[in-house]
Amino acid sequence: MTHLIGQSTQAAVAGVKGENTSGGDGIVGGDGVMGISKAGNGVHGTSDTAFGVLGESKTGRGVVARSDTNYGLRAASRTSAGIRGSSVEGRGVEGWATNSEGVVGISTNGTGVWGQTEGAGIGTAGSSKSGSGVQGTSIDGRGVNGVSTNAYGIAGESQKSAGVRGTSIDGRGVEGWSTKSEGVVGISTNSTGVWGQTGAGTGVVGTSKSGVGVWGISETYEGIHAETNSLGTAAIAAYNLNLNGTGAAIFAKKEGAEGHAGFFVGNVHITKNLTMDGDVICTGADCAEDFDIANTDLSEPGTVMVLGEEGALHQSQSAYDKRVVGVVSGAGDYRPGIVLDKQSTCSNRKPIALLGKVFCKVDASSSPIRVGDLLTTSNIPGHAMKAVDSATIFGAVIGKALRSLKEGQGLIPILVTLQ
Repeated sequence: MTHLIGQSTQAAVAGVKGENTSGGDGIVGGDGVMGISKAGNGVHGTSDTAFGVLGESKTGRGVVARSDTNYGLRAASRTSAGIRGSSVEGRGVEGWATNSEGVVGISTNGTGVWGQTEGAGIGTAGSSKSGSGVQGTSIDGRGVNGVSTNAYGIAGESQKSAGVRGTSIDGRGVEGWSTKSEGVVGISTNSTGVWGQTGAGTGVVGTSKSGVGVWGISETYEGIHAETNSLGTAAIAAYNLNLNGTGAAIFAKKEGAEGHAGFFVGNVHITKNLTMDGDVICTGADCAEDFDIANTDLSEPGTVMVLGEEGALHQSQSAYDKRVVGVVSGAGDYRPGIVLDKQSTCSNRKPIALLGKVFCKVDASSSPIRVGDLLTTSNIPGHAMKAVDSATIFGAVIGKALRSLKEGQGLIPILVTLQ
């Protein structure tokens, strides 16, 4: 049963008006208050010191506002909050929408949405199953500003999309500031903790005045993983710009005896000095040097080479040739450990073993070769033989045989010791 009905046909006259000049309530409705208007305000409450409209309910909604084409509820204030919601165990303010934003905060010069908690709660919490958890838009201020004393300033959760997304034309999409802890923390159980992507700028930038700019830690995979498809730049570029300092641009340390502090698959180019405090370990067998070759087709690995008049090397042709230089490196199971005077622009050069172990073509037709025999050039082109003529051996020795050959021709390992 309706106790009070007020109706007005004039825009300037209210249907029902209640006024109390002593500090009490202007209108009190036992069953609530319903105000209906086709063009004006359904309910309009004003107060100098207390609530303009106060709606209270024990089990239902304190105030329900509905509109087909405009705001369901609009509140404006010159100096305080336009809307303030308080709750002991529930949500202070809750916005629900079927096809649009649940809560939208827009500010011209201030904060679009401000979330603050004094205890251990969440300043602003946004959750979404398929859209944005929290979206804040601002022209000159912060789209979303979350402040918390003991917990998260902003916590965004989403099942399929971004928990928190920040977009900016000229500024930062998302910016995190902290005095004593992390500015921004990204945590993921099975995916990427922090993802940075850009069309022309830098994906992720880390700067620090006294700490680590970017810190990467992994229990079972790379701490930092870098890839590039660039034709001329490195996947990782490191620079130490202090002209007076002694710090390295890249520092790597491997704990324990096994493994390596640095591992390279491919060529390594060094433009200045290489300083080592430990041993130099090469898996190759000989020390070689690149020489110009007169006829590369006749100088396969294992061939004995001699100097030519023009300076280029030729395969040996005669016995006890004092012009012998060495053996073309790379035959059999041996590869050069060190190659000197490497010039990648010249195609007519080959590495010649000058010291160490190398496979060499030998001829045992005139005399069987035993381990330890001295070897010299033979009359068979490119082959070595056992040196038996002591009168002509000086200056023509290639090295010592490391394996025997009883007869015929073959490829055996030798120790290059030019004499």
